[in-house]
Amino acid sequence: MDPLIPRLGLALAIGLLVGLERGWRERDAPDRSRTAGIRTYGISGLTGGILAALAQQFASGLILAAGFLGYGAVLAWFKAREAAHDEDYSVTGVVAGLAVFALGALAVVGDYVAAAAGGAFLAAVLASREVLHGLLRRLTWIELRSALVLAVMTAIVLPILPDRTIDPWGGLNPHEIWFFTVLTAAISFLGYAATRIFGAARGLLVSALTGAIVSSTAVTLALGRAAKAEGGAETGRFAGAACFAAMVSVLRVAVVTLIIEPGVLAYTGLPILAAAAVLAGAGTLLLIRAAGGSALEPATRNPFDVGPLLLFALLFAIVSTASAAIAGLIDDRGLVAVSAISGTFDVDVAVLSSLRLVGQAVPAETVAVAVLLALAANALGRLFVAAVAGPVRYWTPLVVASAAAAAVGYGAFVLAPHLRLVLAPAG
Repeated sequence: MDPLIPRLGLALAIGLLVGLERGWRERDAPDRSRTAGIRTYGISGLTGGILAALAQQFASGLILAAGFLGYGAVLAWFKAREAAHDEDYSVTGVVAGLAVFALGALAVVGDYVAAAAGGAFLAAVLASREVLHGLLRRLTWIELRSALVLAVMTAIVLPILPDRTIDPWGGLNPHEIWFFTVLTAAISFLGYAATRIFGAARGLLVSALTGAIVSSTAVTLALGRAAKAEGGAETGRFAGAACFAAMVSVLRVAVVTLIIEPGVLAYTGLPILAAAAVLAGAGTLLLIRAAGGSALEPATRNPFDVGPLLLFALLFAIVSTASAAIAGLIDDRGLVAVSAISGTFDVDVAVLSSLRLVGQAVPAETVAVAVLLALAANALGRLFVAAVAGPVRYWTPLVVASAAAAAVGYGAFVLAPHLRLVLAPAG
């Protein structure tokens, strides 16, 4: 079969897919009252493919360029008349038609896989109008600024930083440190956005779970204050929510480890899953007495606030350099000690600093121990915050649950040394 035929079929299919969405949206309009529908968009994609094939056949890009300009002029003229009649000044239909034409051409003379993906994505974006407009109405200046900060951090700052160590111990790599800072802030921002979207409308548990992606310590503090203010026999449900927040913190470390150094997860995966299961079970038992519960709005900061972000990067740089120096000058026990101490204040810094040392004369199993100790130290920090902020009925169950999770996790690490997850490196 001539390979041109299936490519032309793909060009037609892209147009039909976009036209299906456009036609469905305007399905209640009278016949012949709209410039473009499912057939027009389908033919537009096919036209782009045909002109691209002709341009390739005659080795003249002018054919495709002239066809694109002519098609765009005709479509824009008809859309202008329609807009004047309906008093509708949306240009989406014109842009969608131009995109369909271009994707049809790409399907014939370019990467047909990219063309198919582009067509599906275009249809999905067009179909998501209500969702996107709803998100835009909810968007605040904080979220917009966060997106701009993320763009600057990744597209401008990251490429210009030197991707090499600049200290004698091989721990201070500006490019790596900034990359991990951006990665951590981006993961935290997912929780921040979830808290903004769901917020108080979804109850205590969802508020605690989403807030814990940003900071489980902040959630523990907010829950303790709420428990102290409410008092009574129902205080245990705040402890249950705090257990789930701790579970999210543990699983968050597992996700970061999976992204940065999957081989370490072969050692930490089983203990982390065991500890998370214990925390989830304890939280369920504590919450089962009270259905629902009032919502919580933890005072979580925006992860892209410049001040805390720079402080995180500075602390990460200091701990990374110290970890590399200690690991090189003393022994692996020094790395474990640094990880445990820094984990009390910031588990992300401790975990990322340890993961960076894999392959730098530090075995993965030692790094895994450092990661687990950082989690344990961070749990102690949360318990201290809980004891200071909340009543005894709040922090006592949390202490018991955390101790049980630590014991089960330690048992999983010690008693099953030969069990490795599928992520373990071969050999």
